[in-house]
Amino acid sequence: MFAIKKYLSIVVFLFLLSCQSEIDEQDTHTQETVTVASPLMSNLQRVAMVKTVQDNVIDGSSYCTIKFPYTVTVNNTNIAINSDADYKKVVDNINAYNNDNDIVKIGFPVKMVYYNYIEKDIPNEADFDSLINYWNLYPDLLCKINGLNINYPITINVYNSANQAGSSVSITSDQAFFNFIKNLTASQYISLNYPISIVDYNNQTKSITSNLDFENAIKYAIDYCPENKIVSLDFMQTITTGSWMIPYFFVGSDKTSSYSGYSFVFNSDKTVVATKAGISEIGQWESKTQYGTTELKISFNSDILSKLNNNWKLFEFNSSHIRFRDSSGNTNYLYFEK
Repeated sequence: MFAIKKYLSIVVFLFLLSCQSEIDEQDTHTQETVTVASPLMSNLQRVAMVKTVQDNVIDGSSYCTIKFPYTVTVNNTNIAINSDADYKKVVDNINAYNNDNDIVKIGFPVKMVYYNYIEKDIPNEADFDSLINYWNLYPDLLCKINGLNINYPITINVYNSANQAGSSVSITSDQAFFNFIKNLTASQYISLNYPISIVDYNNQTKSITSNLDFENAIKYAIDYCPENKIVSLDFMQTITTGSWMIPYFFVGSDKTSSYSGYSFVFNSDKTVVATKAGISEIGQWESKTQYGTTELKISFNSDILSKLNNNWKLFEFNSSHIRFRDSSGNTNYLYFEK
């Protein structure tokens, strides 16, 4: 009992660090505290990844970028790449004529920076081609979320339930934020100290005052920033292709383990077949888009599968990940993955 009281007192103390008043603390702290498993932390880590799309015309990959400075040759013209502004010179040269080969030749050696800040020296074209071919094997990796820039520093309160220790961390850069999230453990509880200032892809500065605010800003960037729409996919074709499993399901609390071993096949006749250990149940599904938002309605009859029944709002998807959210009350999540 003493340990429980001590735990609660520390949690309340951490909450007080980030609240504006005792009333706010009572009303909002449960939903404002997250763990490394939460969708918000996963998405924020993607916001904090290295930006890699700006030089796709040169390296052809959204998972890495070439570190300044280096040189390229386009149509026998040498171009020094010392800043983002120099990418336009490459594009302008490619577009200048219709009767040339537009091949971009990189001057090796170069240093590649991966989306996760790891750097690697690339001595020649053969090693470069091998690297790009490697990344092309994983085209469905969830990339950086572009179009949302955090104005640092930000402050994060951390409580570790394993040793009942509380702390406060100042984050001063994207790289520091990425690594902070990467190194979090399951026993750590995180509270972002709001307000946090961001800049959206329209170069508008906005104030984020809650976790839901942050999620909505991320959703806006995913939907509207052109740099996040490199590949165009059809949702109906995607969901009806192949078999899916549930890597994350949250309704009030994490319920993912209840669906371990299930596979789901969404058929074009609007039946969905859930199978576990050779036993199948057939449910129904339908999808519609209204006010620009794609919705998925699932309907099962059994006790365990009926907990998935909802009108889920599509958050994002690619050919191997589909993520839904329902924020009509408390925010709930349903993820499918191949």
